[in-house]
Amino acid sequence: MLVMNKLPSKTRALILRLLVEGNSIRATARIADVSKNTVTKVLVDAGKACADYHNKHVRGVKAERVQVDEIWSFTYAKAKNVADAKAAPEEAGDTWTWTALDADTKLIVSYLVGDRDTEYAEAFIYDIQDRIDGRFQLTSDGLSLYREAVDLVYGPHRIDYAMLQKIYSTDPRAARGRYSPAVCTGAEKKRVFGHPDPKHISTSYVERQNLTMRMAMRRFTRLTNAFSKKLENHAHAVALHFMHYNFVRIHKTLRVTPAMAAGITDRLWDIEDIVKLMDDAEPAPTKRGPYKKRGQADAENSN
Repeated sequence: MLVMNKLPSKTRALILRLLVEGNSIRATARIADVSKNTVTKVLVDAGKACADYHNKHVRGVKAERVQVDEIWSFTYAKAKNVADAKAAPEEAGDTWTWTALDADTKLIVSYLVGDRDTEYAEAFIYDIQDRIDGRFQLTSDGLSLYREAVDLVYGPHRIDYAMLQKIYSTDPRAARGRYSPAVCTGAEKKRVFGHPDPKHISTSYVERQNLTMRMAMRRFTRLTNAFSKKLENHAHAVALHFMHYNFVRIHKTLRVTPAMAAGITDRLWDIEDIVKLMDDAEPAPTKRGPYKKRGQADAENSN
């Protein structure tokens, strides 16, 4: 007899649709009429399957212009509150998601969830190198970690790299409200390596992706009580989001998905395809042996 205990595909697809449209775990559980644990289990399974698919198939990308950025969020508690938080896990505090976007196809080529430090910057640039074939133009903001990592991974002769250094007002009265960021008053384009085209030194597309992430993942929404309690689940949510963004969601300007525009797939995916990835990733069901009485089993073992 086969051991089977699986949520119906239709229910799992509904849960995934709700999650990628920005619903919280609790809201998804109420709408789908399942428990929070069930929603979390589906998220974990989908996140693992999506991350594995991205890692295996988003490679050999032909990109000419790539923009990179990092977006802030937090796990369990903001860094300044971790010391006073009860039972805070080791990974509690600031969480950064690094993203690399092809400016032409809008494909998210690489992403990485973790800290904002040298180790993660280098791992992020190494991952980009593994996924993009040929020379391309790279643009980042003025974060010095990028320059150090690009120099380590590519050196000064194998990439056209520029930084877009934004200039912000130092007048506190310029902010529009209490939670508003400083007002950007200008930007300076800096050539770092190679010969980047000044017309394409920009981070506009990848910064617009930051808004897409905050709209599509509830745990990224600012000034609310929505946040990730576990770093692992945060990473699973990011993997699901980018799988949906790259393969399922039609880009309004391109009229196809980014994965189709980049030539990674020749068809439009659906949420059911992600459910199939989850099924394919599951181990085959095992068979139970014939039932034996305790005395009978003990006798066989003694022999």
